[in-house]
Amino acid sequence: MTDLKIFREAEVRNNKDKSTLLIIHDNVYDVAKFLEEHPGGEEVLLEQAGKDATESFEDVGHSTDARELMKDYLIGVLHDSDKKGSTVKQNTSINAPDSNSGGGWTGWLLPLGVALAAAFFYRYFMAQQSS
Repeated sequence: MTDLKIFREAEVRNNKDKSTLLIIHDNVYDVAKFLEEHPGGEEVLLEQAGKDATESFEDVGHSTDARELMKDYLIGVLHDSDKKGSTVKQNTSINAPDSNSGGGWTGWLLPLGVALAAAFFYRYFMAQQSS
C-alpha cells in the first residue's frame, strides 16, 4: 500500500480509464482485471465505474474475503478535500449477527412466556369443558 496516488473525485469521473475506476470508502480502485471474475458480473462494476460506489458496495453486504481481495485493486486515495469520511462496516455478510436481534435471555424469554400462557389457557378451557 505504498506510493498510492492521490486522486481528485473529478479526476476519477473524467479519467480515460473511468470505465474501471471506482471509489469505495475514499479509496480508488482499478477493477479492470477483476471484471470477468466478479461474482455479480461485470455489469455491476461497470454501472458504478467513475463514481463513488461506497453505498452500493455496502448495500450488497460483501464478505470479509471480498474486502481482503479489494486490496489487490487499490491504486490510490481521494484528495482530503474530496473525502466523504464514510466508515467501513466490519461484518456485512448475510449471516452477520445483529446486535439488536435479542440474542440474549430476552430472545427466548418472551416466546417461552407466550407458550406457557397458551398452555395454561388451553388446560383451563379443557378443564371447564369436561366439567
